[in-house]
Amino acid sequence: MVYVKWVFWGTFWVLVAAFLHYTLPQHDIARITDTYEKRVDFGENSIFWSSPDVGSATGTVNRDVFFIQAFRTDNKPMIYRNEDTGWGWPPYFKFDTSNLQAEAADLISKKSAAKPQWVVITHYGWRNEFMSIFPNAISVRAVDGPDVTIIPWFNIIVITLLIAIFWAIRVRWKRFRRNRIDPLVDDYTDGWG
Repeated sequence: MVYVKWVFWGTFWVLVAAFLHYTLPQHDIARITDTYEKRVDFGENSIFWSSPDVGSATGTVNRDVFFIQAFRTDNKPMIYRNEDTGWGWPPYFKFDTSNLQAEAADLISKKSAAKPQWVVITHYGWRNEFMSIFPNAISVRAVDGPDVTIIPWFNIIVITLLIAIFWAIRVRWKRFRRNRIDPLVDDYTDGWG
């Protein structure tokens, strides 16, 4: 029974960590090489795409999606989709897809340039080539070079608050159990003796 308990809690915390890793913003230092628009037909991976842009028709099986091609500091390519999140989940309230695409196009830099333009691309989501999943770019801003340090303050605050909430719930549950449930169980088991 102990193994079942550990498997349950282990699975629970892995799912919580995966949810947070997918949803919380991440920062990649990269060099943008191209921006483009592509018609996408949604299939089995449709849960990883945002809902249609605010003001667009809903229920369509395909739509045009902006993409940003980049190379990270380790010279590995990374492709980002650029879709509005609107009022949906995750709650980034992103309505500026076209503006972000223009900003990204303005920051295009080739490897052969004398001084390549490096940017910080803030995004959420995962990249999976097998399932054609792309992280969604939230913002792009120029930085001085590939060695800048980005401290994820927002993530630190959110995770600290979540730990505090879980700790507070656990402490209150243990106190409730000690004061209310355990005495009832002791009275009940004493009655059998």
